[in-house]
Amino acid sequence: MTTGETLREALTLAGPAGALEALLEGPAGAVPPAVAVVCHPHPLHQGTMLNKVVHTVARSLNELGLPALRFNYRGVGASEGAYADGLGEAEDAVAAAGYLAGRYPGVPLWLAGFSFGAVVSWRAAARLRPGQLVSIAPPVERMADVVAGLRPDCPWLVVQGDADEVVPCAGVRDYVARLAPPPELVVLPGVDHFFHGRLSLLKAVLHEHLAARVPRP
Repeated sequence: MTTGETLREALTLAGPAGALEALLEGPAGAVPPAVAVVCHPHPLHQGTMLNKVVHTVARSLNELGLPALRFNYRGVGASEGAYADGLGEAEDAVAAAGYLAGRYPGVPLWLAGFSFGAVVSWRAAARLRPGQLVSIAPPVERMADVVAGLRPDCPWLVVQGDADEVVPCAGVRDYVARLAPPPELVVLPGVDHFFHGRLSLLKAVLHEHLAARVPRP
């Protein structure tokens, strides 16, 4: 767990399609062990950086000692531009990671995303080579064409509810099993797509599976 001062900064970042609205939160002061970019759900279905699952993921990473940057894709909230079918949104994630690289030079990068955001971060990982990728309810069946052949070369945690009404758990299981090496898959019984009433469980799972992966001096 983190202690001491915390930061919470509303930011405007330079993105490939214009300004990006962002929020950076986490421990302040000492050089962190890693930093994270967290990507939100589909912008055409009310997805924003304030989504409760995205918020929970960011808070979990904060508690592990990582500053976490959430941002609105192009065309969402105060971010400029327009929806770009997941491809432009991945470029936005790369730009967000670039901001962190400038602010925290030499500090390892982690990427995380929920639903559509899992695909965005997954695609960005092919360019950014993060130290850790976290995918929450990745829509692999609907987005397979976007991520085909992009097996991230990093430790990878996938968290999926078995009662997900949007992303079928069976499809995620099958897709993960075909990857070599497969990511670590955690299936949560009775959990739906939006983790209604189960956000504390999600946080506990993230702590359990990620705490040992946080870089130490």
